[in-house]
Amino acid sequence: MLEMRPNCECCNRDLSPAAEAFICSFECTYCSDCANNKLALCCPNCGDKLVNRPQRTGKNQLDHPASTTRIFNPEGCS
Repeated sequence: MLEMRPNCECCNRDLSPAAEAFICSFECTYCSDCANNKLALCCPNCGDKLVNRPQRTGKNQLDHPASTTRIFNPEGCS
C-alpha cells in the first residue's frame, strides 16, 4: 500500500491524498509543478521516471489514512 506522503519533497507544498502528485517506484513524492517544471518527470533521488500518484478517497482513505511523515529535501531538487 502506498504511504500517500503529505508533501512535496522539493518545495514542501502540502499534498492531500486526493491532490495531483507524482511518485517514483520508491514513493518519492512531488507536486505537479515541481515534477514537471523542475524535475522533468525524473526523480532526483533514484533517477526513476515520475508517474501520477493514484488518489485514495472515500472509505479507503478512512480505513487506510495517508502518512503524516513529511520528507523535505530541497537540495535534491536542483
